[in-house]
Amino acid sequence: MKSSGIGGQAVLEGIMMRNGGKYAVAVRKPDKEIEIDIKEHRGLTEKHKFLNVPFIRGVFKFAESLSVGIKTLTYSASFIEDEEEPEKPVSKRTEDILMALTVCFSVVFSIGLFIVLPFLVGEFFRKILEINSNTIIAIMEGLARILIFMLYLILISKMKDIQRTFMYHGAEHKCINCIEQGLELNVENVRKSSRLHKRCGTSFLLFVVVISIISFILVSAIIPEASSGWLKLVVRLALIPIIAGISFEILRLAGNSDGKIIGLISKPGIWLQRLTTREPEDDMIEVGIASVEAIYDWKAYLKENFGKEFKEADSTIEVSGDSDDV
Repeated sequence: MKSSGIGGQAVLEGIMMRNGGKYAVAVRKPDKEIEIDIKEHRGLTEKHKFLNVPFIRGVFKFAESLSVGIKTLTYSASFIEDEEEPEKPVSKRTEDILMALTVCFSVVFSIGLFIVLPFLVGEFFRKILEINSNTIIAIMEGLARILIFMLYLILISKMKDIQRTFMYHGAEHKCINCIEQGLELNVENVRKSSRLHKRCGTSFLLFVVVISIISFILVSAIIPEASSGWLKLVVRLALIPIIAGISFEILRLAGNSDGKIIGLISKPGIWLQRLTTREPEDDMIEVGIASVEAIYDWKAYLKENFGKEFKEADSTIEVSGDSDDV
C-alpha cells in the first residue's frame, strides 16, 4: 500500500491537514458551522532543493511544522468568542513579530525542559553521589529526560481543554487511517478506524528523546572527565539539529514501511499515542473529513491503490484561502 502522504495536527476545536504544497484548517465555530481556511505554503526545503537531503531536511521540516502549527493554532483560537474583551485587529508586521517570538519561546522552552533540566539533574547527582564517570551521569540524565517527558504528557492530558484537543488529534489520525485502509471517507468508516498512526508527531518526540539519550551517552565517552559543565551543555545543544535530523528520517521511514523491524521501532511511539489521542465525537470526525477533502483527493487515492471508484458529490462547505510562504 502506498502511503497517502497527508499529515496533520489538532488545533482548538478543529483539525489542520497538510498535503504537499497546501494545508487546510477546519474549525467548528461556536455556531456549530465548519469554517475552512486553505493556504498554499512553500517551506525552505521546497524553495532550496539542496536543503531537501536526508538528515538535513529534518531540521528545517521540524521548524516549518512548528511555524505552521502555531499559525493554525492562532487561527483556530480566533473563533473563540470573548465578549468582554473583543479581539483588536493587528497589522501583518505585528502578527509576524508575535509569531516569531512565539516560535522562539516554544523552542527555548522545549530545550530548557528536555535538554537543560535533565542535564542539571545529572550534574546534581554527580556532586551528591560524587560520580566521576560521564557515561554513568549521561545514563542518569537520560532516565531523568524520559521521566520529565512522561510527566509532561501525563500532566497536560489531565487538562480539560487539552483533552478535547486530543479528541481532535484522534479524529485526525482516524481520518488518515480510514483512507489508508481503503475505506470510503465517511463518519461511519472513520469512527471504526484506529486513532493511532505511525507518522504522528508524538512518535517523533519520542524518537528525539531516545536518540538524544543514545547520542549523549556516546559523546560522554569522548569528552574528558574533567571538562567543565558548560562545555558538556554546549555539546548537547550543538547535537540538537543532528538528533532532529535523524529522528525525522526514522519517522519518515516508519510512515512508509510495513517491515517488522520498523514496526517494532514504531511500537513505543504508538503506545504513547494512547496518552495524546482520545476517541472523538462524530462532529469532530466531520471536521476532520472537511479538512481532508479541502486539500486531498482521497477518491483518486482509493482508485489508484484499491481499485475503488466513487460518484462525485456536491460540496456545501465554503472555503477561503491564500498563499502562505513558510
